[in-house]
Amino acid sequence: MAPTRLHEDQLEIDDDLVRRLVDTQFPQWANARLIPVASSGTVNALYRLGDDMLVRLPLAEWGIDGVEREHEWIPRLAPFLPVAIPKLLGRGRPGLGYPCPWSVFGWIEGSHPRPDDLPRPDLLASDLAAMIRAFHQIDLPNPPAAYRGPVAQVDDSVRQSIAQVAYEFDATQLMKAWEISFHAPGWDGPPLWAHGDLLASNLLMRDGRLAAVIDFGAAGVGDPACDLMVAWNVLPREARRSFRDSIGMDDATWLRGRGWALAQAVIALPYYRETNPGMTASARHALGQVLADQTPGDP
Repeated sequence: MAPTRLHEDQLEIDDDLVRRLVDTQFPQWANARLIPVASSGTVNALYRLGDDMLVRLPLAEWGIDGVEREHEWIPRLAPFLPVAIPKLLGRGRPGLGYPCPWSVFGWIEGSHPRPDDLPRPDLLASDLAAMIRAFHQIDLPNPPAAYRGPVAQVDDSVRQSIAQVAYEFDATQLMKAWEISFHAPGWDGPPLWAHGDLLASNLLMRDGRLAAVIDFGAAGVGDPACDLMVAWNVLPREARRSFRDSIGMDDATWLRGRGWALAQAVIALPYYRETNPGMTASARHALGQVLADQTPGDP
């Protein structure tokens, strides 16, 4: 079974290739069951290996940076965070015609949060704020730059994408929200660690609480606003208020965070409209929450 084709430059990956890569590079796992994992992720193909492992392979060569970043930094970051993150068990190499490094991680049980069905949004807001604050305390030498930096880096793409979703959302209000974020003062503090891609698909919950954060391919230091996008991707309005109180960021950083939520969603929606229903559902939710903040009583 090959992953759904999401990108024009997507590599050919199927069950047989992954089986042969595992068997040749990690013969100790040659007898472990290999099953494709459905995902709304857009960077890696996922396969469950045995009962307690996960194989992740970049869908395209532009995913190599994320793999190398995870290989180097996940083991270093894990001791500083209050929730589980993937444990790196194997560093796969290019081979058998597949050109990318790849990974074997420990499997983490949990379910992705569903923004419309959170048992205790207030507890999730508290857990997310604690996790992000822990990121901000990390001090490790020679960190990489975060994948998401100033919101200005995606200005052209956002403006073009707003026009592409105008049939579904109020483009005037989306542009108003973007302009506010775009013109918010930039980060003037020291570069802080950020996960960089806090979507629901990268969060795992157990018993109503945040249990794990996965996919560190965008992690690095810079403007911490990018991690605030989780407030619109996952949290309802009341929980967003408590999250903001707990995270303790200034108004400009909050607005840039809302800009990143808008940017990620409005770019993803037209790109994945026909291929990735999970990602487009997440994008629609985030855009709806951003527009909700354009009314009196904004959090």
